[in-house]
Formats: sequence, structure tokens, C-alpha cells
Amino acid sequence: MRPLEGITVITLEHAIAAPFCTRQLADLGARVIKVERPGVGDFARAYDERVRGLSSHFVWTNRSKESLTLDVKHEEAGRILGKLLDGADVLVQNLAPGAADRLGLSYEKLKEKYPRLIVCDISGYGLDGPYRDKKAYDLLIQSESGFLSITGTPDEPAKAGCSIADISAGMYAYTNILAALLQRGKTGRGSHVDVSMLESMVEWMSFPMYYAFDGAEPPRRAAAAHATIYPYGPFPAGDGKIVMLGLQNEREWTVFCDKVLKQPTLAADPRFSSNSRRTEARTALREIIVDTFASLTGEQVVERLDAAQIANAHMNDMHDLWQHPQLAARGRWSEVDTPVGKVPALLPPGLPDTCPPRMEPIPALGQHSTAILAELGYGGSDIALLKSQGVI
Repeated sequence: MRPLEGITVITLEHAIAAPFCTRQLADLGARVIKVERPGVGDFARAYDERVRGLSSHFVWTNRSKESLTLDVKHEEAGRILGKLLDGADVLVQNLAPGAADRLGLSYEKLKEKYPRLIVCDISGYGLDGPYRDKKAYDLLIQSESGFLSITGTPDEPAKAGCSIADISAGMYAYTNILAALLQRGKTGRGSHVDVSMLESMVEWMSFPMYYAFDGAEPPRRAAAAHATIYPYGPFPAGDGKIVMLGLQNEREWTVFCDKVLKQPTLAADPRFSSNSRRTEARTALREIIVDTFASLTGEQVVERLDAAQIANAHMNDMHDLWQHPQLAARGRWSEVDTPVGKVPALLPPGLPDTCPPRMEPIPALGQHSTAILAELGYGGSDIALLKSQGVI
């Protein structure tokens, strides 16, 4: 039995933050009914066509869900949503600011009729405050949260290569819904979860914020290197391969000089005698390291680092990830079905060993509309009428 079997989640979602949250609830066994706009659906379905014609984002965040098409602005849609909420445990939404309230789906409007319902609102800036109505996309929140100010090269900021602001909000929504379900088990009452993308990212920015405490200088943008620990970052080997390595303390610095650089006297060089000094003199130290690695292949560098027990990693690209030996050795790959056939999918990380992985299909738009409406008591002629009226 999966932990969330018997839990029903209704979600009015699009893009990444809410779908990533609810997919993880589905991973744990929840029934997730995804309400989508008729004819169009979640606009993330059209982000690209990289997975045999399907969107890479959509394939990632929507397995194991049921798709119900519904024009939420239609009068009959309110009755259908009411019937859905009668049997629901959780409502998740990341509609435009104010949209859920206009549809009568705010926690304040639902809590008396559905006292056990957990309502999770995911937005860019939260449900109040002067920024409430601002549009918020992932890159905009990366900027607003200060993330871009510490990421990139000294000459130019750079965004994260994945939707980090959406992911952070989705993770906080997911974990706090789980907490709300635990609390409801004790009190019998639902609750409201208000997740802001900005607040989620600012929490993740706490180290650089504290580093710049009381007006101190913020961390410098250091490309792929660590801004405040050195050497910690990418270094080229003689064959053009890039090796990522990281030192954490003075003992490792001494070993690195002796076993990896083969220059034991360098450990006592006053320019490099502490992490702060190495960080200040990183240009000179980098030249020494790169010069040593120039006579070695990437694998030889890794062999030296492993022998010295210095942390290191390959700089893999996406093709390397599909073939990563560690993931293969641990059996971390499965398959999910899609409207265009089976595709590989990573198993959910960290599931309890008593929870069998749930890897059910990615739904076609409106695939489950008829079945869901039949459950709610609508007959065949009723469903046909709803289709003809554009309600579903």
C-alpha cells in the first residue's frame, strides 16, 4: 500500500510548480485529477515537442494523473467542481492571481462547506502584499530573489539551467501538503497552504544573504566555481575533459598538494595557507593546478583525486546522464506510458522501501473526462450535452 492511497487531489494547474507538486503526491499513491482547459489544456503541453512530439516539461511533471477538461468559467463547471470537491482531500491551484477567488475556490470560501479540505495556493509572490498581482515566471523570480546576482561569471549573470524557482515552490507545496494531511489526521480539519515562489527561493538564498549580513560584500559571481571556497570548481585536463573537484578543509589541502599536484611544499606557501587566502589568490593557484593537470587525461586526474580521497565529479551533459553508471547499477530507471508510447523515467527518489514505485501513464488531454463525470453521476446524454456546449 502506498502512503497516500485513498487521498484525492483536485488540481487546477499549469506550467511547472503545481504540476511538480501534484506529481509527487501521485507518486505516493494519491489520485490526482488534473483540470485542464478544453481543446488546449495545460499550456506546458505545448512548450516543446522533444519527447516524440510531447513536451519535455509535461512528460516530467504529469505522470500518474487523470485529465479532466473543463471550462471553469462556464456555469455548469461550478457544479462539477463542487461534486469533485465533495470527495476531495486536497485542492491545488496556481492560476493567475485572483482567479481562484473569482471562481469561488479560495480557502475562505470553501472551508465551511468542506471543513476537511486542504487548499494549497501556489503563486509568485503570495496572496497579499504589494506584489500580489504581479506576473511571476521562473526567470523573473530568479531575478527578484537575488539568485541571478550571485550566479554567472564576474562579467555577466546567468540563470539556472532548470526551473529552479518553480521547483522550489513545488517542493514546499508538496511537503507542506503532507504536513497538512498529518495535521488533519490529528485534528480532523483541513487547512490553508500559501506557497510563494519568491519566499521559496529566498529561503534557498539564506546562505548568501547571511554572508552579506550587515552590509558585508555579497558572494562574488564565480561561474561554476565556488564563490567562497577554493579550489572548488571545474578544472581542465590535458585531453580537454573538465573535472570538478572540491576541498573542504586544511587537511585536504595538504593531501591535495602532496598526492594530486605532487608539490607538497605548496601546502605551506603563505599565499595559500588558509581558505580565505586561497580564495583571494585563486588566479595564481588556478594556474598552478591547470599546469599540473595539462599533462594528464581527465580520467588520470580523477584517479589521483580518488586515491587522495579528494571529492570530485565528472562534468556530465544530458546524454551522459541517460547513461550514468550509478543510476544503472542502482536500477533507478523505469518506464511510463504516454499517448505516443513508452518512455524511460527516473524512479521517485527516496521512496520508503514499503512503497512500490507508481509509474502510471501521462494522460492525453481530457482522456478521463467521461469516466470522471460518470463517477459524479452524469449519464451518457448529459456528458454528450456538456461536450456540445464546450463545458468539457
